[in-house]
Amino acid sequence: MAIESVLLNVTDIPRSVEFYRRHLGAEVIEAGDDNAVLDLVTAQLVLNRIDAPAESTWVGDDLQRGFRHVGFKVSDLDARVDALHDADVPFHLEPIHAEGDVRITFFYDPDGTLLELVEGPLQYHEVYDREAVEKDWGLGDPDRPRFDHVAETVADLEATKEHYGELGYSLMSGIHQPSDDRGFEINFLRHGDSSLEIFTYDKAEKAERSPQLDAPGFVAVAFEGRTAPGTAVGTAGDREVYSGPDGLLYTIENA
Repeated sequence: MAIESVLLNVTDIPRSVEFYRRHLGAEVIEAGDDNAVLDLVTAQLVLNRIDAPAESTWVGDDLQRGFRHVGFKVSDLDARVDALHDADVPFHLEPIHAEGDVRITFFYDPDGTLLELVEGPLQYHEVYDREAVEKDWGLGDPDRPRFDHVAETVADLEATKEHYGELGYSLMSGIHQPSDDRGFEINFLRHGDSSLEIFTYDKAEKAERSPQLDAPGFVAVAFEGRTAPGTAVGTAGDREVYSGPDGLLYTIENA
């Protein structure tokens, strides 16, 4: 797996641990007052408590470049949605049948990180790496929610492919969005057992976001074992944080 973990800032460790255990089947590897590490099958979720957090500048609009959401594969979407509703979890998008013949839904964790559930194997409109797609499908229906992807909006797909190519990623597949008049396309860069889901909007202007490490929510993706091609923008704990071309923040494990 190329994505080792996803780093989140949270304001209450026990609350977040319980949320991810209850609603995403996370298994606790370790948990303390200030941080926790959770297992989500193909990657870990690293939670760090943040005191006096800054107000997040993240906007739930896919036209803002950089991080968009964290996605998980499930085999029981309706049951999980019912449990989320019973717990009064706020939704961004109720379940729909989406392009690629899958069912999806979006909701927020207690600190505002946008999460997606995906049920079913994506039927890609474009396949650029058949072997990678077969390996993706070969993971099958998960017994419990499985980390699947981190999504970001970018300005230039070619620059994105080049940047993450230095981290071992290659273009696997694509999904068209013919009903979206903003020129919306989704491409998948693959390495290991998870993807970077790349949004492009050729007919709409995108907004930039400055790096932010002191707000609740998503902080960074941790890639394993490579030298960072990006620009260092600060630290998260003892990890140096880098920025990709469109502001997706990441760290390097074992660098």
